[in-house]
Amino acid sequence: MYNDIISSYSDIVSYNANNFSSIDLDYSWSFSDKTIKDTAYITHNYYTYPAKFIPQLVSRLINTYTKEKEIVVDPFMGSGTTIVESMVNKRYACGVDINEIAYLISKVKTTPLDIELLKKEYLKLEEKLTNYSIFAEKDILIKSKNIVPDNDRIDYWFKPKQKEELSLIFYSIFEIENIDIRDFYLVAFGQILKTASIWLQKSIKPTRDMKKKEHDSYNLFLAQAKRMIKRHEIYNSMLDKDFFDNIDKYRKIKCGDSRYIPLEDGEANFIVTSPPYVTSYEYADLHQLPSLWFGYLNTLPEFREKFIGSSYKNRDDIDKIDLKSNIVIETIQKFEKNKKKIREIKNYYADMLESFIEMKRVLKDKGKAAIVIGNTQFKNVDILNAEIFCEQMINIGFKVFDIIHREIPSKMLPSTRDSVTGRFAKTSSTDKLVYPTEYILIMEKS
Repeated sequence: MYNDIISSYSDIVSYNANNFSSIDLDYSWSFSDKTIKDTAYITHNYYTYPAKFIPQLVSRLINTYTKEKEIVVDPFMGSGTTIVESMVNKRYACGVDINEIAYLISKVKTTPLDIELLKKEYLKLEEKLTNYSIFAEKDILIKSKNIVPDNDRIDYWFKPKQKEELSLIFYSIFEIENIDIRDFYLVAFGQILKTASIWLQKSIKPTRDMKKKEHDSYNLFLAQAKRMIKRHEIYNSMLDKDFFDNIDKYRKIKCGDSRYIPLEDGEANFIVTSPPYVTSYEYADLHQLPSLWFGYLNTLPEFREKFIGSSYKNRDDIDKIDLKSNIVIETIQKFEKNKKKIREIKNYYADMLESFIEMKRVLKDKGKAAIVIGNTQFKNVDILNAEIFCEQMINIGFKVFDIIHREIPSKMLPSTRDSVTGRFAKTSSTDKLVYPTEYILIMEKS
């Protein structure tokens, strides 16, 4: 245990920050024996979501630090990995995420559904889309066009034929009366948008490929929906009957700010989360296609502004905030000529500090928080997220219970940066590995 090494602010200063990298790797936490199929079991593969941790990691943490019917929280819920694993492991689950797409995905992945009704609606969709592919009546075409948000970015990413097919799918989904079933098919729709667009398929960054093959959107959607139905049937079977029948009793999720967790003081037993990184607003770019179609995105700068640490955010109080970390101050000093990056760093660690304060509020005494985070580099400056988080949490009343250093062989995350710009980029054009390993900070509320 590392609580004997780092138990106070003075200890973490004397325990040189660079020593985090010298903590031995615990290969039992790498799960390198798990295949993509293993990590995408039940509902975990519904949507290609960036930076999600694997369910095996979450399951192990939950089963190590909690008992059945205890409360597990994820303040950066993402695509709902923690919520799914809490459900199938018989834990109460609470999750928050600022991204509407994340909330929708998490809701669909964890809601027990009537499989027969899902299949019935699937057959209706299949019949409609088969007919549309042969002949779509003029009034249906008009109605389907009218349901699509009026945003030039949709025309930027989709050719006319693709847009028409997707519009008809979109319209057909909204004819489904049952909201939970409708949301299920909206997630299937969101998952196919990258393939159905002119977004360069192998690129993480939003890059257009004007020569990209045009896929049959109807077939893409129906195939994705069929896969999801099979997975949901398995998910249903893994749920305890009481959880199945009373989902809203055991699951509390919302689209909102990580600094406002919907729990009373001292109510939670355990927190497990993988927070966004300093440039988290870049992730907004990766969600822009479904966000455009679902009406969540007006302009990209406006969309990015709400994400944690965004340089598009203006906090008037930022220079007055004590960030509770000498390492942050040292990091900022290395960017003295880059005012935008300094603002990003200050915004990010101020937001994270406030999130940690909220985590402490909802945790029981002696309750623990598992923070999964890696260090990175920007313009050859080390960004020591793990050390900074540890320092911030110690300074607000946590103590270190354990620090686990793990490889991340299967974490779905943009893995390289350009060493000059510091931005995520294609592997072929970069020379900086972003997150080869990461840390799990097990922090205890003291």
